[in-house]
Amino acid sequence: MKGLRKETVRDYLWIILGSFLIGYAIKNVFDPAEMVTGGVSGFAVIFNRLFSIPLWVTNTVMNIPLFIVTYLIKGWKFMVRTLMSTAVLSLALWVIPERPLIAENDPLLSALFGGIITGIGTGFVFMSRATTGGTDMLAADIQHFMRHRSVAQILMVLDGLVVLLGASIFGVNAALYAVIAVAIVTKISDSIIDGPKFAKMVYIISDRTEDIARRILQEMERGASALHIRGMYTGKRKEMLFCVVGPREVPQLKDIIQETDPGAFVIVTDAKEVRGEGFLEEAD
Repeated sequence: MKGLRKETVRDYLWIILGSFLIGYAIKNVFDPAEMVTGGVSGFAVIFNRLFSIPLWVTNTVMNIPLFIVTYLIKGWKFMVRTLMSTAVLSLALWVIPERPLIAENDPLLSALFGGIITGIGTGFVFMSRATTGGTDMLAADIQHFMRHRSVAQILMVLDGLVVLLGASIFGVNAALYAVIAVAIVTKISDSIIDGPKFAKMVYIISDRTEDIARRILQEMERGASALHIRGMYTGKRKEMLFCVVGPREVPQLKDIIQETDPGAFVIVTDAKEVRGEGFLEEAD
């Protein structure tokens, strides 16, 4: 129970940090560059330019009906962390000083650094099992009634409509730079979310699988499994070792294989997520 409470506190700290990073990028990178990257934050930039409405006001007001609808559809448990993230984001947009990070005539740098900062912040929020509300939450609500579509597909359409609206107001060039920013946000946030779960799968075909497996167990303290295979060209039956290691352990494993059987056939590939002893152990 104590460990679970500690994990919850840690998650909320990540949510706060991530929301402030997103707020900083919106206020001091995207807004000065008139760059609409989708979502409620995109509407906030548009309304700020057209009607001088503060960013935090738009973010708060537009999220209120979305939270009401989400509560009616999915209940309180689904939205509690997102509610905090949205509140912190509105607070960040209010209290962060307005000091543009990049010159207004350099949209490429705005797209790059805005995307990097937002991607890091979004990754922190998402890995804490929350969202920043807005179109993320709306997409989840729509998907409740459109089961044949994924949340990602619906979100892409919603954010695309916001970017198109921004293009009609600020011009096509700003929209194209916004697409670059969105791509960077997606790549970086995905990397942060998947980072702790990343591992390597290694397949080893050798005549000395017993010796290799023994060294893996003794020197690396990793497990290995033997699979029976048959070469279709020679018809010869062999054993193939299968093991999962961390990225930093791959060089050591390659050395063990090379020293034990220089003629071994080795395949190294990515494992997007690994759960179990020695790897990610996370409470749901």
